[in-house]
Amino acid sequence: MDHSSISFAGAGRVAFALCKELFTAGNKIDLVVSTTEHTGASLARLCNASWSTDLNFPDSTNIIIVAVPDHKLISVLHTLNCNPDTLVVHTAGSFGLDIFPGKIKRKGVFYPMQTFSPGRVIDFKELPFLLESSDELTSLTLKKLAESLGSKIQFVDSEHRRLLHLAAVFICNFTNHMLTRGEEVADKAGYSLEMFKPLIVETINKAVENGPKNSQTGPAFRNDNITIVKHLDLLSFSPELKRIYSEVTQSIINYYDDKK
Repeated sequence: MDHSSISFAGAGRVAFALCKELFTAGNKIDLVVSTTEHTGASLARLCNASWSTDLNFPDSTNIIIVAVPDHKLISVLHTLNCNPDTLVVHTAGSFGLDIFPGKIKRKGVFYPMQTFSPGRVIDFKELPFLLESSDELTSLTLKKLAESLGSKIQFVDSEHRRLLHLAAVFICNFTNHMLTRGEEVADKAGYSLEMFKPLIVETINKAVENGPKNSQTGPAFRNDNITIVKHLDLLSFSPELKRIYSEVTQSIINYYDDKK
């Protein structure tokens, strides 16, 4: 395939992983723009690119990928300067094409549905990219770009992508928070999260293979009130954890009562 000349606005977790992967796939990285020299210059060096704090992009750039925190996205899109023919895309799951200013004619969304953290190596093979574009040429360009990474491609409009982003918050972020709070309880007994590794792996594997609603177990699923009361008593050290336990337990009970 024809490789692109790409520049990045942003050098955070998403930009870092995506930029390195696109560079490895044979794309030329022109410029990395970041107000933070440590991350911006480091990423630029890794990808043989230039680094700048200025949102002025060279004419040699075919695609600008804006990968910045959501609260900065509008400001960056309105501030950047580029050739009118340059394609500008953002990586935010909860924003659509309507966020782009009128000066940007070719625009799109290049959203990788994955969690990114420092030091973690992401396998882009089979990773879903949810794409949206302003025109057919942009659709083809974004499709080829995702294919260069071996990723899965879905064209999804803004409304449905926002719902998928919300689903990802439940599936990823809320699940991780439950692991964090569970680790706190385990720590009370003097044990680490490592003990729960087989349980965590089987829980996720079973949910993916059988469907989460078919995989629920535990006292709330059984409506085992004796065990639930004991657990609430054990959580007397933390009113917040007691409230979370009560609310999630009741949600599980209600969900499966409705299915009976």
